[in-house]
Order: sequence, then C-alpha cells, then structure tokens
Amino acid sequence: MCDEANAERRVAARLFASERKGSLPVAAGIGLRAPHVAAILAERPPIPWFEVHSENHFVDGGRALSSLLCVRADYPLSLHGVGLSLGGTDPLDSTHLARLARLVALAEPALVSEHLCWSSVGGRHLNDLLPLPFNEAALVHTCARIQVVQEFLRRPIAVENISSYVTFAESTMAEPDFVAEVVQRTGCQLLLDVNNVYVNGVNHGFDADAYVARMPAHAIAEIHLAGYEAGTGCLIDTHGAPVAAPVWALYARTIARIGARPTLIEWDTNLPPLATLVSEATKADAILAQRDAVAA
Repeated sequence: MCDEANAERRVAARLFASERKGSLPVAAGIGLRAPHVAAILAERPPIPWFEVHSENHFVDGGRALSSLLCVRADYPLSLHGVGLSLGGTDPLDSTHLARLARLVALAEPALVSEHLCWSSVGGRHLNDLLPLPFNEAALVHTCARIQVVQEFLRRPIAVENISSYVTFAESTMAEPDFVAEVVQRTGCQLLLDVNNVYVNGVNHGFDADAYVARMPAHAIAEIHLAGYEAGTGCLIDTHGAPVAAPVWALYARTIARIGARPTLIEWDTNLPPLATLVSEATKADAILAQRDAVAA
C-alpha cells in the first residue's frame, strides 16, 4: 500500500539528477486527471511525466495528495497553477503561496508554472484566466509579483501565455514582446502554449510563427498542446478536443526552430480514455524524434 508517508520516502530515494536541476524529460507527457489515477498506479504505464493542477492538492492529507505522491515516486511531475492571479491588483494571496510552497516541498516537481494573466479582483475569484493590457505599467506590476513568488518559493517559475478573446486599447506593445520582456526582467522560465499562440493569432490577426520567433528560446522549459473549438467569429481554447491539425503544424515548426522541449498534451474537459491521451502524446513524440534526427 502506497500511503503518503511511504510515498514521500520513495520520492526522496528516486530523484534523478536532472530533476534536481529543475528539468523535465524531453518527451511528451500528459495531465494527471482523477479518472485515470487508479489505472496509472496499478499499471505504471510508460508515460514520461505528468502535469497536475497545483490547487487540486492544496490539502493536508487525503486520497488525492496520497495518490499524487505515489505517482511522483515513479514519475517526474510539473505543477501548473491557475489561481495566483499574477497580473491582478489584489495583494498576492499569502495563504495560496504557503500552500503552494508546501506542495512543492512534498512533491519536489521538476517545474512550477503559472499563467500570465489575472483571475481575481476584490477578493472574488472569477474562474477564468483573463488577459492583461500589454503596456509598461502592467509589465512593471506583473514582473514585481513574479519576483515575489520566485523569492517565496526560492526557485524560478515558468509563466504561460494565455488564450484571449479581447484586447485592450491601452496596450502599447505586441503580446510576444510583452511576454519576452517579462522573461528578461524576472529571469523566469516560459511555458509556451502553442495552441494559445495559434488561437490568439486567428482571433487577433497576427502571425503565429512570427510570435514564436520572438520568444526567448533559451527560457522555454515546457510546451503545451491542446484542442480548440470554433466559436462565433473566434476560436475558443477548450482543452476538450484533440490537438487540431494547424496546431500540430505550428508545433512542428516551433520544435524545428527552438529544438526539442518537454511537451504536454493538455485535456481538461470531455476527458477521453487514458489511451487517447497517450496516443496524442505519441504524435508529439514523433515530432520531437524527427527534430532530434535532423539535429544528429
């Protein structure tokens, strides 16, 4: 029986040197979702790594945390947060940060990430990832908050570019320039969501490949791939469908440009069988292997 205490000891015993340096396997992982946990623990499938939503494990004990630590004993993990509201105007939530720090200490993830957005105001959480104005004031404000988080956790975090459906008249710079400047000013890493780049390119009329070309390649620690759906006059980032053909094509060009990177198949709604996620990850692995073959 893998209880929480035994899992913590197994984590300490099985850390790889690369993980201590904060790296993930350069392969395609999947999101660890509750309906699949039992099968993963029973079968230990050959999946290179898993990503989990940090907030789902902000607990002092119980089955969810115990299961996570059992998975962590055999697989590298990436912790992906959705609730810090890095660009928000409320003070950073000290309780949230403390819970995140505790989870980081328990799970010893290879990567900790958050979204470059805001999601709460006046103490109310809006259950969405909302865009920032791309200007100097927002840049200074958001960078200062990222620095606070990194200092609190005593490690760099990765920030993710989000999908969006509106833009601000107050923006004075392009989105990729804003993202790149955040990395430059804070020393943080970048979680490049290729699906979000494609969705925003269609929604806001910019060249997705030009966006990728302006990203600081050295800082890209992880890539996300997900599915979208066509809405009324825009694409909607749903995380509830297979990766679309244009996103696969952009991903292949991105890997050709920046080199192979740990890649996540992100699927959160209309959750399919585990085998479907593994199949999607296999497609990403084929693109990564092709890039490695060319490089060799």
